[in-house]
Amino acid sequence: MGNETFGKRLKDLRVEKKLTQVELAKELKIDKSTIAKYETDKIEPSVSMLKVLVDYFKVSAGYILGWED
Repeated sequence: MGNETFGKRLKDLRVEKKLTQVELAKELKIDKSTIAKYETDKIEPSVSMLKVLVDYFKVSAGYILGWED
């Protein structure tokens, strides 16, 4: 089972796509500060936003949540 946090996984996925926090926020139509809070594990996404992230990055919810590798 994976042991990375949601924030770490999200940041790794964003960097892999060569996106800044601002660019990802624009793509997802959310505020840049929300991305920053996600990546520092200050807040977690809603279920609906989690689905958007999973679809956008083409990964499983288990992966992005750090439950699986």
